[in-house]
Amino acid sequence: MKVTATTALPGTDSRKPIYTHLYVQVLVAIAAGVVVGHFWPATGEALKPLGDFFIKLVKMVIAPVIFLTVVSGIAGMRELSTVGRIAGKAFGYFLFFSTLALIVGLIVANLVQPGAGMNIDPATLHSAAVADYSHQAAETSFTGFVMAIVPTTLVSALTEGSILQTLFVAILFGVSLLLVGRPADPVLDLVERTAIVVFKLVSVLMRVAPIGAFGAIAFTIGKYGVGSLVNLGALVATFYLTSLFFVLVVLGAVARLHGFSILKLIAYLKAELLLVLGTSSSEAALPSLMEKLERAGCDKAVVGLVVPTGYSFNLDGTNIYMTLAALFIAQACNVDLTLGQELALLGVAMLSSKGAAGVTGAGFITLAATLSIVPSVPVAGMALILGVDRFMSECRSLTNFMGNAVATIVVARWENALDRDQLTATLANRGTTDLMSSNFVAPKLGDDSGIMTEKP
Repeated sequence: MKVTATTALPGTDSRKPIYTHLYVQVLVAIAAGVVVGHFWPATGEALKPLGDFFIKLVKMVIAPVIFLTVVSGIAGMRELSTVGRIAGKAFGYFLFFSTLALIVGLIVANLVQPGAGMNIDPATLHSAAVADYSHQAAETSFTGFVMAIVPTTLVSALTEGSILQTLFVAILFGVSLLLVGRPADPVLDLVERTAIVVFKLVSVLMRVAPIGAFGAIAFTIGKYGVGSLVNLGALVATFYLTSLFFVLVVLGAVARLHGFSILKLIAYLKAELLLVLGTSSSEAALPSLMEKLERAGCDKAVVGLVVPTGYSFNLDGTNIYMTLAALFIAQACNVDLTLGQELALLGVAMLSSKGAAGVTGAGFITLAATLSIVPSVPVAGMALILGVDRFMSECRSLTNFMGNAVATIVVARWENALDRDQLTATLANRGTTDLMSSNFVAPKLGDDSGIMTEKP
Protein backbone atom coordinates (compact mmCIF):
# COMPACT_ATOMS: atom_id res chain seq x y z
CA MET A 1 0.00 0.00 0.00
CA LYS A 2 1.47 3.29 -1.02
CA VAL A 3 0.99 6.04 1.54
CA THR A 4 1.34 9.58 0.33
CA ALA A 5 -0.02 12.94 1.42
CA THR A 6 -2.32 15.27 -0.41
CA THR A 7 -2.23 19.01 -0.68
CA ALA A 8 -5.38 20.83 0.29
CA LEU A 9 -7.02 23.17 -2.16
CA PRO A 10 -6.65 26.88 -1.37
CA GLY A 11 -9.73 28.26 0.30
CA THR A 12 -11.00 24.88 1.51
CA ASP A 13 -10.88 26.03 5.10
CA SER A 14 -12.31 29.50 4.57
CA ARG A 15 -15.86 28.30 5.23
CA LYS A 16 -14.98 27.09 8.73
CA PRO A 17 -15.47 29.52 11.64
CA ILE A 18 -12.15 30.56 13.12
CA TYR A 19 -13.01 29.15 16.54
CA THR A 20 -13.10 25.62 15.09
CA HIS A 21 -9.36 25.69 14.35
CA LEU A 22 -7.24 23.80 16.86
CA TYR A 23 -4.54 26.47 17.09
CA VAL A 24 -7.15 29.13 17.94
CA GLN A 25 -8.66 26.91 20.63
CA VAL A 26 -5.23 26.21 22.15
CA LEU A 27 -4.31 29.90 22.05
CA VAL A 28 -7.53 30.86 23.86
CA ALA A 29 -6.95 28.07 26.38
CA ILE A 30 -3.41 29.31 27.11
CA ALA A 31 -4.66 32.87 27.63
CA ALA A 32 -7.42 31.63 29.94
CA GLY A 33 -4.91 29.53 31.86
CA VAL A 34 -2.64 32.53 32.41
CA VAL A 35 -5.59 34.57 33.75
CA VAL A 36 -6.74 31.81 36.12
CA GLY A 37 -3.20 31.09 37.34
CA HIS A 38 -2.46 34.76 37.98
CA PHE A 39 -5.68 35.84 39.70
CA TRP A 40 -6.60 32.52 41.36
CA PRO A 41 -3.26 30.77 41.95
CA ALA A 42 -4.70 28.05 44.20
CA THR A 43 -7.22 27.15 41.53
CA GLY A 44 -4.47 27.20 38.91
CA GLU A 45 -2.35 24.73 40.90
CA ALA A 46 -5.37 22.49 41.32
CA LEU A 47 -5.78 22.28 37.53
CA LYS A 48 -2.47 20.47 37.08
CA PRO A 49 -4.18 17.08 36.54
CA LEU A 50 -5.77 18.39 33.33
CA GLY A 51 -2.37 18.97 31.76
CA ASP A 52 -0.98 15.70 33.12
CA PHE A 53 -3.99 13.79 31.81
CA PHE A 54 -3.59 15.12 28.27
CA ILE A 55 0.16 14.43 28.19
CA LYS A 56 -0.52 10.87 29.36
CA LEU A 57 -3.09 10.49 26.58
CA VAL A 58 -0.53 11.50 23.97
CA LYS A 59 2.27 9.40 25.46
CA MET A 60 -0.13 6.45 25.29
CA VAL A 61 0.01 6.53 21.47
CA ILE A 62 3.62 7.67 20.92
CA ALA A 63 5.11 4.16 21.08
CA PRO A 64 2.59 2.65 18.60
CA VAL A 65 3.00 5.62 16.24
CA ILE A 66 6.79 5.31 16.23
CA PHE A 67 6.73 1.52 15.92
CA LEU A 68 4.23 1.39 13.07
CA THR A 69 5.81 4.29 11.14
CA VAL A 70 9.38 3.03 11.44
CA VAL A 71 8.53 -0.61 10.66
CA SER A 72 6.47 0.20 7.57
CA GLY A 73 9.02 2.76 6.41
CA ILE A 74 12.03 0.45 6.69
CA ALA A 75 10.25 -2.59 5.28
CA GLY A 76 9.10 -0.49 2.34
CA MET A 77 12.65 0.55 1.40
CA ARG A 78 13.51 -2.93 0.12
CA GLU A 79 17.25 -2.23 0.61
CA LEU A 80 19.10 -2.39 3.93
CA SER A 81 21.78 0.00 2.72
CA THR A 82 19.16 2.75 2.42
CA VAL A 83 18.33 2.46 6.12
CA GLY A 84 21.98 2.82 7.11
CA ARG A 85 22.48 5.76 4.78
CA ILE A 86 19.52 7.71 6.20
CA ALA A 87 20.58 6.97 9.79
CA GLY A 88 24.14 8.07 9.06
CA LYS A 89 23.06 11.37 7.54
CA ALA A 90 20.65 12.03 10.40
CA PHE A 91 23.27 11.43 13.09
CA GLY A 92 25.79 13.58 11.22
CA TYR A 93 23.25 16.43 11.19
CA PHE A 94 22.40 15.91 14.87
CA LEU A 95 26.04 15.94 15.98
CA PHE A 96 26.86 19.13 14.09
CA PHE A 97 23.87 21.21 15.13
CA SER A 98 23.74 19.94 18.73
CA THR A 99 27.37 20.98 19.13
CA LEU A 100 26.65 24.30 17.43
CA ALA A 101 23.79 24.94 19.88
CA LEU A 102 26.17 24.34 22.81
CA ILE A 103 28.69 26.75 21.31
CA VAL A 104 26.03 29.41 20.70
CA GLY A 105 24.97 29.21 24.35
CA LEU A 106 28.60 29.49 25.47
CA ILE A 107 29.29 32.55 23.29
CA VAL A 108 26.11 34.36 24.32
CA ALA A 109 26.79 33.73 28.02
CA ASN A 110 30.27 35.26 27.66
CA LEU A 111 28.99 38.28 25.74
CA VAL A 112 25.88 39.08 27.80
CA GLN A 113 27.07 37.75 31.19
CA PRO A 114 23.57 37.55 32.72
CA GLY A 115 24.88 36.36 36.10
CA ALA A 116 27.55 39.03 36.57
CA GLY A 117 27.16 41.21 39.66
CA MET A 118 24.93 38.85 41.65
CA ASN A 119 27.84 37.98 44.00
CA ILE A 120 26.27 34.80 45.37
CA ASP A 121 28.09 32.80 48.04
CA PRO A 122 27.59 29.10 47.12
CA ALA A 123 27.61 28.20 50.82
CA THR A 124 24.39 30.15 51.34
CA LEU A 125 22.46 28.31 48.63
CA HIS A 126 19.77 25.78 49.46
CA SER A 127 21.50 22.77 47.90
CA ALA A 128 18.86 20.35 49.17
CA ALA A 129 16.46 21.80 46.59
CA VAL A 130 18.47 20.29 43.75
CA ALA A 131 19.49 17.08 45.52
CA ASP A 132 16.92 14.97 43.63
CA TYR A 133 18.15 16.26 40.27
CA SER A 134 21.77 15.59 41.19
CA HIS A 135 20.84 12.05 42.22
CA GLN A 136 19.05 11.42 38.93
CA ALA A 137 22.01 12.87 37.03
CA ALA A 138 24.37 10.49 38.81
CA GLU A 139 22.25 7.56 37.67
CA THR A 140 22.17 8.80 34.06
CA SER A 141 25.64 7.81 32.89
CA PHE A 142 26.43 7.28 29.23
CA THR A 143 26.93 3.56 29.81
CA GLY A 144 23.62 3.35 31.63
CA PHE A 145 21.96 5.19 28.77
CA VAL A 146 23.30 2.71 26.19
CA MET A 147 22.20 -0.28 28.29
CA ALA A 148 18.74 1.23 28.75
CA ILE A 149 18.16 1.23 24.98
CA VAL A 150 17.62 -2.54 25.08
CA PRO A 151 14.17 -3.39 26.54
CA THR A 152 13.50 -6.29 28.89
CA THR A 153 11.36 -8.03 26.28
CA LEU A 154 10.35 -7.35 22.69
CA VAL A 155 6.89 -6.24 23.80
CA SER A 156 7.92 -4.22 26.87
CA ALA A 157 9.41 -1.56 24.58
CA LEU A 158 5.85 -0.69 23.57
CA THR A 159 4.49 -0.71 27.12
CA GLU A 160 7.15 1.14 29.12
CA GLY A 161 6.97 4.40 27.17
CA SER A 162 10.65 4.69 26.21
CA ILE A 163 11.12 6.34 22.81
CA LEU A 164 14.60 4.90 22.35
CA GLN A 165 13.54 1.36 23.24
CA THR A 166 10.57 1.59 20.88
CA LEU A 167 12.81 2.93 18.11
CA PHE A 168 15.36 0.17 18.72
CA VAL A 169 12.77 -2.62 18.49
CA ALA A 170 11.03 -1.01 15.50
CA ILE A 171 14.30 -0.81 13.55
CA LEU A 172 15.10 -4.45 14.29
CA PHE A 173 11.58 -5.57 13.36
CA GLY A 174 11.54 -3.47 10.18
CA VAL A 175 14.93 -4.76 9.09
CA SER A 176 13.76 -8.32 9.75
CA LEU A 177 10.69 -7.80 7.55
CA LEU A 178 12.93 -6.34 4.86
CA LEU A 179 15.29 -9.34 4.97
CA VAL A 180 12.44 -11.88 4.88
CA GLY A 181 11.08 -10.21 1.78
CA ARG A 182 7.87 -11.24 0.01
CA PRO A 183 6.70 -13.83 2.59
CA ALA A 184 6.49 -10.98 5.13
CA ASP A 185 4.11 -8.90 2.98
CA PRO A 186 0.99 -9.93 4.96
CA VAL A 187 2.65 -8.70 8.18
CA LEU A 188 3.62 -5.42 6.52
CA ASP A 189 0.07 -5.02 5.23
CA LEU A 190 -1.27 -5.52 8.77
CA VAL A 191 1.19 -2.91 10.10
CA GLU A 192 0.03 -0.37 7.51
CA ARG A 193 -3.66 -1.07 8.18
CA THR A 194 -3.08 -0.65 11.91
CA ALA A 195 -1.25 2.63 11.28
CA ILE A 196 -4.36 4.08 9.65
CA VAL A 197 -6.41 3.32 12.75
CA VAL A 198 -3.78 4.65 15.15
CA PHE A 199 -3.38 7.93 13.27
CA LYS A 200 -7.12 8.38 13.33
CA LEU A 201 -6.95 7.83 17.09
CA VAL A 202 -4.33 10.58 17.31
CA SER A 203 -6.66 13.02 15.55
CA VAL A 204 -9.40 12.15 18.05
CA LEU A 205 -7.12 12.69 21.06
CA MET A 206 -6.03 16.08 19.74
CA ARG A 207 -9.58 17.33 20.22
CA VAL A 208 -8.89 17.67 23.97
CA ALA A 209 -5.58 19.50 23.47
CA PRO A 210 -7.02 22.90 24.56
CA ILE A 211 -8.11 21.42 27.89
CA GLY A 212 -4.62 20.03 28.51
CA ALA A 213 -2.95 23.31 27.57
CA PHE A 214 -5.32 25.25 29.84
CA GLY A 215 -4.57 23.06 32.86
CA ALA A 216 -0.81 22.98 32.32
CA ILE A 217 -0.33 26.74 31.90
CA ALA A 218 -2.72 27.56 34.77
CA PHE A 219 -0.63 25.33 37.05
CA THR A 220 2.66 26.91 35.96
CA ILE A 221 1.48 30.48 36.53
CA GLY A 222 -0.41 29.58 39.70
CA LYS A 223 2.51 27.77 41.34
CA TYR A 224 5.46 29.89 40.28
CA GLY A 225 3.80 33.21 39.46
CA VAL A 226 4.81 35.65 36.75
CA GLY A 227 6.62 37.64 39.44
CA SER A 228 9.22 34.88 39.84
CA LEU A 229 10.58 35.94 36.46
CA VAL A 230 11.62 39.38 37.70
CA ASN A 231 14.66 38.42 39.79
CA LEU A 232 16.15 36.20 37.12
CA GLY A 233 14.70 38.09 34.18
CA ALA A 234 18.10 38.63 32.56
CA LEU A 235 18.76 34.90 32.31
CA VAL A 236 15.26 34.09 31.06
CA ALA A 237 15.29 36.91 28.50
CA THR A 238 18.77 35.95 27.30
CA PHE A 239 17.73 32.32 26.88
CA TYR A 240 14.56 33.18 24.95
CA LEU A 241 16.36 35.64 22.66
CA THR A 242 19.22 33.21 22.05
CA SER A 243 16.78 30.42 21.18
CA LEU A 244 14.88 32.79 18.88
CA PHE A 245 18.17 33.70 17.19
CA PHE A 246 19.05 30.04 16.74
CA VAL A 247 15.68 29.17 15.19
CA LEU A 248 15.26 32.24 12.95
CA VAL A 249 18.89 32.82 11.94
CA VAL A 250 20.75 29.52 12.22
CA LEU A 251 17.91 27.14 11.33
CA GLY A 252 16.49 29.82 9.05
CA ALA A 253 19.72 29.83 7.03
CA VAL A 254 19.66 26.02 6.85
CA ALA A 255 16.05 26.13 5.65
CA ARG A 256 16.81 28.74 2.98
CA LEU A 257 19.77 26.72 1.70
CA HIS A 258 17.42 23.75 1.32
CA GLY A 259 14.66 25.62 -0.46
CA PHE A 260 12.05 26.45 2.16
CA SER A 261 11.19 29.26 4.59
CA ILE A 262 11.54 28.80 8.35
CA LEU A 263 8.75 31.35 8.90
CA LYS A 264 6.35 29.42 6.66
CA LEU A 265 7.29 26.20 8.44
CA ILE A 266 6.58 27.84 11.81
CA ALA A 267 3.21 29.02 10.52
CA TYR A 268 2.44 25.54 9.18
CA LEU A 269 3.22 24.00 12.58
CA LYS A 270 1.53 26.72 14.64
CA ALA A 271 -1.01 24.40 16.24
CA GLU A 272 1.73 22.01 17.38
CA LEU A 273 3.92 24.87 18.63
CA LEU A 274 1.07 26.27 20.72
CA LEU A 275 0.47 22.80 22.11
CA VAL A 276 4.15 22.50 23.07
CA LEU A 277 4.01 25.97 24.63
CA GLY A 278 0.95 25.12 26.68
CA THR A 279 2.15 21.74 27.93
CA SER A 280 5.94 22.43 28.11
CA SER A 281 6.39 19.08 26.38
CA SER A 282 7.52 18.55 22.80
CA GLU A 283 6.36 14.92 23.08
CA ALA A 284 2.76 16.16 23.15
CA ALA A 285 3.09 17.14 19.48
CA LEU A 286 5.27 14.26 18.26
CA PRO A 287 2.56 12.20 16.50
CA SER A 288 1.07 15.17 14.66
CA LEU A 289 4.55 16.45 13.72
CA MET A 290 5.31 13.15 12.00
CA GLU A 291 1.97 13.25 10.23
CA LYS A 292 2.36 16.84 9.06
CA LEU A 293 5.90 16.29 7.77
CA GLU A 294 4.67 13.37 5.68
CA ARG A 295 1.87 15.55 4.41
CA ALA A 296 4.40 18.23 3.47
CA GLY A 297 6.24 15.86 1.15
CA CYS A 298 8.80 14.07 3.34
CA ASP A 299 9.11 10.34 2.73
CA LYS A 300 7.50 8.26 5.47
CA ALA A 301 10.66 6.22 6.05
CA VAL A 302 12.75 9.35 6.61
CA VAL A 303 10.16 10.83 8.97
CA GLY A 304 9.94 7.58 10.89
CA LEU A 305 13.69 7.40 11.45
CA VAL A 306 14.67 11.05 11.88
CA VAL A 307 11.90 12.43 14.13
CA PRO A 308 11.99 9.82 16.94
CA THR A 309 15.80 9.72 16.89
CA GLY A 310 15.97 13.51 16.91
CA TYR A 311 13.76 13.66 19.99
CA SER A 312 16.61 11.98 21.86
CA PHE A 313 19.73 13.19 20.05
CA ASN A 314 18.87 16.56 18.50
CA LEU A 315 17.95 18.75 21.47
CA ASP A 316 19.03 22.21 20.30
CA GLY A 317 17.06 24.10 22.94
CA THR A 318 18.33 21.91 25.77
CA ASN A 319 21.93 22.34 24.60
CA ILE A 320 21.67 26.13 24.44
CA TYR A 321 20.21 26.08 27.95
CA MET A 322 22.98 23.87 29.35
CA THR A 323 25.97 26.04 28.48
CA LEU A 324 24.10 29.30 29.08
CA ALA A 325 22.85 28.21 32.52
CA ALA A 326 26.21 26.72 33.52
CA LEU A 327 28.03 29.98 32.79
CA PHE A 328 25.24 31.99 34.47
CA ILE A 329 25.82 30.01 37.69
CA ALA A 330 29.58 30.50 37.42
CA GLN A 331 29.17 34.25 36.90
CA ALA A 332 26.64 34.58 39.74
CA CYS A 333 29.01 32.76 42.12
CA ASN A 334 32.04 34.79 40.93
CA VAL A 335 33.77 31.73 39.47
CA ASP A 336 36.15 32.78 36.71
CA LEU A 337 36.49 30.03 34.14
CA THR A 338 39.49 29.83 31.85
CA LEU A 339 39.09 29.10 28.16
CA GLY A 340 40.29 25.56 28.81
CA GLN A 341 37.67 25.05 31.53
CA GLU A 342 34.93 26.37 29.26
CA LEU A 343 36.01 24.00 26.49
CA ALA A 344 36.03 21.14 29.02
CA LEU A 345 32.52 22.17 30.04
CA LEU A 346 31.51 22.09 26.37
CA GLY A 347 32.96 18.60 25.91
CA VAL A 348 31.24 17.22 29.00
CA ALA A 349 27.94 18.79 27.94
CA MET A 350 28.19 17.06 24.54
CA LEU A 351 28.33 13.68 26.29
CA SER A 352 25.88 14.32 29.13
CA SER A 353 23.26 15.71 26.76
CA LYS A 354 23.21 12.31 25.05
CA GLY A 355 23.43 10.36 28.31
CA ALA A 356 20.20 11.83 29.67
CA ALA A 357 18.31 11.81 26.39
CA GLY A 358 14.65 10.95 26.75
CA VAL A 359 14.61 11.58 30.53
CA THR A 360 11.73 13.65 31.90
CA GLY A 361 13.08 17.08 32.87
CA ALA A 362 16.19 16.31 30.81
CA GLY A 363 17.33 19.95 30.66
CA PHE A 364 17.75 20.33 34.42
CA ILE A 365 19.06 16.78 34.90
CA THR A 366 21.70 17.07 32.17
CA LEU A 367 22.80 20.39 33.64
CA ALA A 368 23.28 18.67 37.02
CA ALA A 369 25.22 15.87 35.32
CA THR A 370 27.48 18.36 33.57
CA LEU A 371 28.21 20.46 36.66
CA SER A 372 28.93 17.39 38.77
CA ILE A 373 31.76 16.50 36.38
CA VAL A 374 33.09 20.07 36.18
CA PRO A 375 33.90 20.83 39.85
CA SER A 376 34.85 24.48 39.26
CA VAL A 377 31.15 25.40 38.95
CA PRO A 378 29.14 24.60 42.12
CA VAL A 379 26.22 22.22 41.59
CA ALA A 380 24.43 24.00 44.46
CA GLY A 381 24.23 27.02 42.15
CA MET A 382 21.41 25.26 40.32
CA ALA A 383 19.17 26.37 43.18
CA LEU A 384 19.41 29.87 41.69
CA ILE A 385 17.51 28.89 38.56
CA LEU A 386 15.19 26.24 39.98
CA GLY A 387 12.35 28.75 40.34
CA VAL A 388 12.39 29.84 36.69
CA ASP A 389 13.37 26.54 35.10
CA ARG A 390 9.71 25.76 34.37
CA PHE A 391 9.43 28.94 32.28
CA MET A 392 12.59 28.09 30.39
CA SER A 393 11.46 24.50 29.80
CA GLU A 394 8.78 25.81 27.45
CA CYS A 395 11.39 27.55 25.32
CA ARG A 396 13.61 24.45 25.38
CA SER A 397 10.73 22.33 24.10
CA LEU A 398 9.79 24.79 21.34
CA THR A 399 13.39 25.02 20.10
CA ASN A 400 13.85 21.24 20.23
CA PHE A 401 10.62 20.80 18.28
CA MET A 402 11.60 23.20 15.49
CA GLY A 403 15.09 21.76 15.32
CA ASN A 404 13.70 18.30 14.61
CA ALA A 405 11.20 19.57 12.06
CA VAL A 406 13.98 21.27 10.09
CA ALA A 407 16.30 18.27 10.46
CA THR A 408 13.71 15.91 8.98
CA ILE A 409 13.11 18.07 5.91
CA VAL A 410 16.86 18.54 5.36
CA VAL A 411 17.67 14.83 5.64
CA ALA A 412 14.74 14.04 3.33
CA ARG A 413 16.17 16.42 0.73
CA TRP A 414 19.65 14.93 1.11
CA GLU A 415 18.08 11.53 0.43
CA ASN A 416 16.09 12.81 -2.59
CA ALA A 417 13.06 11.70 -0.57
CA LEU A 418 11.37 15.10 -0.48
CA ASP A 419 8.63 16.21 -2.85
CA ARG A 420 9.71 19.86 -3.17
CA ASP A 421 6.61 20.94 -5.07
CA GLN A 422 4.40 19.41 -2.43
CA LEU A 423 6.43 21.07 0.35
CA THR A 424 6.13 24.47 -1.32
CA ALA A 425 2.41 24.05 -1.93
CA THR A 426 1.73 22.78 1.60
CA LEU A 427 3.63 25.61 3.30
CA ALA A 428 1.99 28.18 1.01
CA ASN A 429 -1.47 26.83 1.89
CA ARG A 430 -0.57 26.32 5.54
CA GLY A 431 -3.74 27.95 6.83
CA THR A 432 -6.21 25.98 4.73
CA THR A 433 -6.30 22.72 6.68
CA ASP A 434 -6.09 21.56 10.24
CA LEU A 435 -4.62 18.09 10.40
CA MET A 436 -5.96 17.45 13.86
CA SER A 437 -9.51 18.57 13.22
CA SER A 438 -12.46 16.27 12.65
CA ASN A 439 -12.36 17.08 8.93
CA PHE A 440 -9.89 14.26 8.34
CA VAL A 441 -10.69 10.61 7.87
CA ALA A 442 -8.59 7.57 7.08
CA PRO A 443 -8.28 6.67 3.38
CA LYS A 444 -9.39 3.44 1.85
CA LEU A 445 -6.71 0.79 1.63
CA GLY A 446 -4.93 0.66 -1.67
CA ASP A 447 -5.51 4.27 -2.72
CA ASP A 448 -2.94 7.05 -2.77
CA SER A 449 -4.85 9.63 -0.79
CA GLY A 450 -2.66 9.52 2.28
CA ILE A 451 -3.01 8.74 5.96
CA MET A 452 -5.44 11.62 6.33
CA THR A 453 -7.68 12.94 3.56
CA GLU A 454 -10.22 15.69 3.66
CA LYS A 455 -13.93 15.10 3.61
CA PRO A 456 -15.69 16.61 0.62
